[in-house]
Amino acid sequence: MSLLQRIFQKYTGVLRSLKAVYVINNVLNAGKLLRNRTLYRHYGVSKSVFSPIGFSDFKHNPHSDEAPWLDRPERLVLLENNPEFQAFPPEIQTEIRRFEREGYMILNRFFNPEDTSQLNKTVDEMLESGKTGYNYTGRKIFNLWESSELARECFFRNPELTNLLSFLLGRRVIPFQSLNFTRGSEQRAHSDAIHMTTQPQGFLIATWIALEDIDEGSGPLAYYPGSHRLPFVSTEDYNSGNGTFTIGSDSNRHYEDKIEEIIAQKGLEKRIFLAKRGDVLIWHSNLLHAGTRITREGATRRSMVCHYYAENAICYHEMSQRPAILPV
Repeated sequence: MSLLQRIFQKYTGVLRSLKAVYVINNVLNAGKLLRNRTLYRHYGVSKSVFSPIGFSDFKHNPHSDEAPWLDRPERLVLLENNPEFQAFPPEIQTEIRRFEREGYMILNRFFNPEDTSQLNKTVDEMLESGKTGYNYTGRKIFNLWESSELARECFFRNPELTNLLSFLLGRRVIPFQSLNFTRGSEQRAHSDAIHMTTQPQGFLIATWIALEDIDEGSGPLAYYPGSHRLPFVSTEDYNSGNGTFTIGSDSNRHYEDKIEEIIAQKGLEKRIFLAKRGDVLIWHSNLLHAGTRITREGATRRSMVCHYYAENAICYHEMSQRPAILPV
């Protein structure tokens, strides 16, 4: 975890809006960012790897039209003729086709009850001992994988799962970040691509793992099938409030207002994921999703979300205009 992320786990003050603070953190993580130099040259970015970066820096580069293979116009022909795809069991092939068509796929009972129960126990013990805690939202536990071997090796870096994710993106995936929840997030609809962004676009993928059975009262996950085919939204598409030296304090709220407008304009269908323990939902970086309202008092929604960047893509955070600091 980066130094800035540690400081900002619970901090919500004015420092969050100062781009200079992020630049200082970038310099402190120089060893992890210097490897971006080659990628910056390739994508025509003529600025320091320690500087703020955003979608506007890639508008006129010669490789802006690159895309993951399942996002290309010829994707269906590529998929059906792919030997690796043909080697998957029929039920996985069906889910992969759904990922291409609707932006998500479901792996039923992928994780066994013993491992999910042990992870829940680990979370409870670490919360009680103070070895981990919620961030400023009061809902999210960041990067449990750093201090739990079970979270890291069984869930976050699960070889069978990461191999499938690498197939979906057409490039080897790099495990980037995990979030554990004991209660539902109740977060408004959004796309991960505004928070964890790539150049070329689309080279991020996420998994949502149910660590218990989820019911309607516990604030289940909602998603909007097919929304991954909508244009990516950047800070230039809404009133972010970003300036030369600061990041807009209400950027996230204005972004979510924009997404709400898009959902209404497009008449997008909302589906609810009433997952069973061990189920995994994999989603495209641009799939719109949300946490629904908790309606049952005391309800839990134990889950783990993992995000993965693709190798050889520039990885950054569009909303906060900073390069992503990838684990070594």
